[in-house]
Amino acid sequence: MRESDSLIQIKGIRDGLLVTLGDAAWDELLIALIGHIDERRDFFQGAKLVLDVSNQILHVTEMANLRDLLSERGISLWAVISSSPATEKTAQLLGLATRISKPRPEDIQHVTKQALLDDAALWLNRTIRSGTRTEFHGHIAVLGDVNHGAEIVADGSIIIWGRLRGVIHSGAQGDQKASVCALDFAPTQLRIAGEIAGLPLKVDQKQPSKAIIRDGHIIVIPWKSGQQ
Repeated sequence: MRESDSLIQIKGIRDGLLVTLGDAAWDELLIALIGHIDERRDFFQGAKLVLDVSNQILHVTEMANLRDLLSERGISLWAVISSSPATEKTAQLLGLATRISKPRPEDIQHVTKQALLDDAALWLNRTIRSGTRTEFHGHIAVLGDVNHGAEIVADGSIIIWGRLRGVIHSGAQGDQKASVCALDFAPTQLRIAGEIAGLPLKVDQKQPSKAIIRDGHIIVIPWKSGQQ
């Protein structure tokens, strides 16, 4: 994972995507954000974006330029969150929201303790390097790459927010509903439950991909925003 990627954090929310920017000069953050989007255009296409700029002070020209750059890429900037009153005022002048609405009561999911255990996930905010084996009795999410020679085994699904080049096994205890998702999909070995994918996989390297079991075989399909 590039150093610039550490400046960008992305989280799915009810109204779209929340992008939180790190602590750096605005010009550096803007270059990192646009570069991040340009490398994953299919994922961001059509997205509604909430941008958390922390205490950055942005003027109308800077925020309008950002909005235009996003619009050119099919992305709608609808809210800017900031601890700076000046930046909040700028957002309001441009007709942007400055708050994220709280979920309505009917949107709140009440889950049981067992459901929480079933949905347990291991979050790895780093690249998984060659010679490393990672196992977890739940889902695994990696914010980084999985290099050649690295191995990840999960009882649940696996999400790679980066390049997948290593050995991967989801649904290790037999869960055929498990999946494997990656922004750049080229594993050296891929297993889901008891099925092993034939290699090389037919994958469009220009778009994020998702591997699932269908009709007893592993297939790879485009991984799209909002997809289950």
